[in-house]
Amino acid sequence: MSKFKKKKDGGLPAINTASLPDIVFMLLFFFMVATVMRDNALMIENSLPSASEVEKLEKKNLVMYIYMGKPSSGYKSKYGTEARIQLNDKFAQVSEVGAFIASERATKREEEIPFLTTSLKVDKKANMGLVGDVKQELRKVNALKINYASIKGDVSRN
Repeated sequence: MSKFKKKKDGGLPAINTASLPDIVFMLLFFFMVATVMRDNALMIENSLPSASEVEKLEKKNLVMYIYMGKPSSGYKSKYGTEARIQLNDKFAQVSEVGAFIASERATKREEEIPFLTTSLKVDKKANMGLVGDVKQELRKVNALKINYASIKGDVSRN
């Protein structure tokens, strides 16, 4: 007979869960920092026209959005029914477009500025005179890279 007993196979040891709360909070913190909330609340009616040839923009962070259309139902009593311009979260005049472009350029790094694109999200029932005025303002501030936002679809249904 021997003095020492052999250990019986007791299976796998229990998993150490001491660091589990640290991992959970680290993941929570990461997703809180990395999540991007919607920037603009749409204050206008914006039914985009359809187009047959559509390309997707590659770098969304290099795009400045200008919305044009009639004010939505909540804003018609204050702003009327004429087509308006929305820059970020406020209505603006055509003369304010240049200042908007300058402020957007100021937030970007210098090497990104030549790649900035101005995207016009124009309601399909909007007045094209307003679009022409905005384009004139964009020319004044040398924002010549313009994109017209649309949805992919059948052009004959517009």
